[in-house]
Amino acid sequence: MSTVQPVPFLKGHGTENDFVIVPDPDGALALDAAAVRRLCDRRAGVGGDGLLRVVRSAAHPEARETAGDAEWFMDYRNADGSIAEMCGNGVRVFARYLNRAGLVPPGDLVVATRAGLRRVHLAKDAPTGAFGALATGPVTVGMGRAALPEGDVTVTVGDRSWPARHVGMGNPHAVVFVDDLDHAGRLLEPPLVTPATAYPDGVNVEFAVDRGPRHVALRVHERGSGETRSCGTGACAVMVAAARRDGADPAADGAPVTYTVDVPGGRLVITERPDGEIEMTGPAVIVAEGVLDPAWLTG
Repeated sequence: MSTVQPVPFLKGHGTENDFVIVPDPDGALALDAAAVRRLCDRRAGVGGDGLLRVVRSAAHPEARETAGDAEWFMDYRNADGSIAEMCGNGVRVFARYLNRAGLVPPGDLVVATRAGLRRVHLAKDAPTGAFGALATGPVTVGMGRAALPEGDVTVTVGDRSWPARHVGMGNPHAVVFVDDLDHAGRLLEPPLVTPATAYPDGVNVEFAVDRGPRHVALRVHERGSGETRSCGTGACAVMVAAARRDGADPAADGAPVTYTVDVPGGRLVITERPDGEIEMTGPAVIVAEGVLDPAWLTG
């Protein structure tokens, strides 16, 4: 890390999918994988499922070409330090930070991610909480279109196996429907997914059950993070898999479809529109801020 100054940070979560937020508008920080792991460590660091580095698109080599459309780039890292394409809960928290910092007003904005541009709407709520306006109001993210690659995939936990549905949400997902969420086991290690060639860069695995008409619940093992309390892209993947299983396809039917998706950390509402765009609405909360000792961070 190329600085001797204290490094500001914040902590936030979306349906208890929690993140360390590092403002770095000019792209001056060199956060390597080891530094990310230190920050996300729940015993010796700040603790989080991942890290959100807030960088101006013009200052980041992966986002410069999008600077005309999106001022801000979400440089997202998994808790193990690996780079990820996208994080749905992370985008909501990222947008909440931008508003809290006075960098964007309530309403509509565009955020650049490695999975492309994501359109976000910050509800124009009355001021709430210690941090002022928009402390807890809902945030809606346009998550893009789902990809449904062909191919047979099987997920195995212990002596149980299930066929999985491929769903791409800018990152890869394998969705399985189970009778009981406990069948997913402890999810301390990644579930076995076969064939191994199906996901050469790893995969997020969702276990889903029905709670009622157009109402599902899930548990998830996120690649690079383990089981998390919520996964926004995973909730969208489950919604799409459930809709197709239930015979709903907005592109063919011409009518949007909405599912309620319960995660261990709360509830998300997800709609797929006839044009294929998927919109996710849920909470995003900033809970703390402080400064990091750069000597500790470089360790």
